[in-house]
Amino acid sequence: MSMHLSHQQEAISKAFVRAVAAAAGFRVQDGTEPDDDSVDLTIAARGPMGTVRSPKLDVQLKCWLGRPASDPTWPYDLKAKNHEELRHDDVQVPRVLVVVAVPEDIAMWVEQDEERLLMRHCAWWTSLRGEPATANTATVRLHIPRAQVFDVEGLKAIMARLGQGGTP
Repeated sequence: MSMHLSHQQEAISKAFVRAVAAAAGFRVQDGTEPDDDSVDLTIAARGPMGTVRSPKLDVQLKCWLGRPASDPTWPYDLKAKNHEELRHDDVQVPRVLVVVAVPEDIAMWVEQDEERLLMRHCAWWTSLRGEPATANTATVRLHIPRAQVFDVEGLKAIMARLGQGGTP
């Protein structure tokens, strides 16, 4: 019996973030169990990175089937519970939402040969820090910025800002 689609989406999202973090030179830890605080993974640097030693970033992961339009932002409906937990600015470790977009055809998620391992499509990140509370009880419509690609250079830039005492 194969894995349920939602479990496959969770696993590919974690693998994607772990691959990017490894290539960027950062450590990754699983979030707390049970996941009741909207933190799936924690990315950590080691040593001084400016004014903050060993900065960390908490990540809430979501996987989206499909490819967003090429508009400057694309809509994503996040559960209201996750929105509430990601919007606060009084957390010790900053939090971001990372949405990994994968093809609807699962067979297209990963392509591999002796020369490469290709994961499709892409991931984007956004910070909900400081957003107002919502009266919605089911979902909150977000607009994910296409410019905020979650890749090696993007993650290094986030961690550099955190290393200077800034926000993602």
